[in-house]
Amino acid sequence: MLAQLNGCVCIGIDGMVIAVEVDIVFGLPFFQTVGLPDSAVRESKDRVKAAIANCGYDVPARRITINLAPADIRKEGAGLDLPMALGVIAASGGGGLRQERLNGFCAVGELSLNGDLRRVGGIVPIVLAAAEAGLRGLLIPHENYQEAALVARGLPVYPVANLKEAVEFLGGDREIPPIRPVNLEERAESQHYDCDFAEVKGQRHIKRALEIAAAGGHNILLHGPPGAGKTMLARRLPSILPQMTGTEIIETTRIYSVSGLPGEGGLQLTRPFRAPHHTISDAGLIGGGIIPRPGEVSLAHNGVLFLDELPEFKKRVLEVLRQPLEDGQVTIARANMKLTFPARFILVAAMNPCPCGYLGDSSGRCRCAESQILAYRGRISGPLFDRIDLQLEVAALSYQEMKSEEARESSAQIRARVNACRAGQRQRFSDWSDKKTSLFCNAQMGSREMEMFCTIDRATDTLLRRGVERFGLSARGYHRILKVARTIADLAESEMISEAHVAEAMQYRRLTPV
Repeated sequence: MLAQLNGCVCIGIDGMVIAVEVDIVFGLPFFQTVGLPDSAVRESKDRVKAAIANCGYDVPARRITINLAPADIRKEGAGLDLPMALGVIAASGGGGLRQERLNGFCAVGELSLNGDLRRVGGIVPIVLAAAEAGLRGLLIPHENYQEAALVARGLPVYPVANLKEAVEFLGGDREIPPIRPVNLEERAESQHYDCDFAEVKGQRHIKRALEIAAAGGHNILLHGPPGAGKTMLARRLPSILPQMTGTEIIETTRIYSVSGLPGEGGLQLTRPFRAPHHTISDAGLIGGGIIPRPGEVSLAHNGVLFLDELPEFKKRVLEVLRQPLEDGQVTIARANMKLTFPARFILVAAMNPCPCGYLGDSSGRCRCAESQILAYRGRISGPLFDRIDLQLEVAALSYQEMKSEEARESSAQIRARVNACRAGQRQRFSDWSDKKTSLFCNAQMGSREMEMFCTIDRATDTLLRRGVERFGLSARGYHRILKVARTIADLAESEMISEAHVAEAMQYRRLTPV
């Protein structure tokens, strides 16, 4: 007897509906899975047989063949356990399952030996793929409830705790209410960050630069001695970024769901902050593997990627950052597939001025030779350095600053200005004649957008020309100064970019890689 229903697997960060066909015929007892399964799928036969038996259903002592179509795409993971078990029960005539009840349904879930369902990764893209395919409904493990509620719109999604519940539901003997979608914006508003800018003493110029970076989506480099507060400042940047929109929450949760790193209740409601160690590999940073998985740049999507001790990263690892920094995505090619992962983030890098970290310190404790200092700074290539918009010296705090009790702005106060600035940018881009643009902030502008929105008068142009000649800036450096100046003007609620805005933007690009 033949039975068919649907399963779903993840390819990259996208879901793909898989047809699960089960055929049971007379012959020697044999259980075979075909259709390019990986080891986890091949091993599922033992879990499926034990779960069926322990839930009170019969496993026929016949030849069982399960085909996973399309057959030319490799299937991985244990999420196909549930549809395979349901197909075996239906094909053997058990549980009252009829083919007309299975038509149009999709099921995902990993089975334990007693028939309980365990959560699976990638439930967000799975729900989206099932909805796009126009299926009647989707059965998922109860542990994936929160993630599925994120995108359960237009598709009935039914949470089940075990195989027996799934059989009874599809057989018409049990009623299960579908998942109700959550209000993403309300959930995001209730989120709070553990750290606040009100805790940061001194460093007013760094706080100003971080506000500019948050308002325009600009990359930033913090350069200073150990203990100056570079890491503390970087960790507070997400707290002044705009609240996550519903689209951003779905995008980010989708990546974390595939990676098996769900946030609170399965949702990623706050801006990601990723701080990989400098020993990370290039595959760990941008993604990779036999079947590519998202790397740290994609896990930082819509948030912050913090690279502490920047020169300590392997040069090859740093160079692979060029594409995501420029394009906002990373493409990984393999012999049988090519996958693209989103990677739109704010890069925050931190480094010491020399190997020991105390170059220029008033105590004179630095003993680094000039050749050591040049070699240390030379680990960062010019092209990568050129892609960082704001480059600042972070000075060590004086004793008076450390003991100061003056009132300091909170993250909420700074975020209010950032929100107003971002709202103005969104309005500007939405009013633009090219309605197909997907720009969200000034850092994403291309040359065509800059010609429209970064016009300057003659005096400002003269100042900018002198700065470019003095600092020897490339065309990319020139464009990034203009983008930063545009953000500074937006924070000042100015339509025009003035000399003061360009002068402030230029002072943030005075560092050199060597």
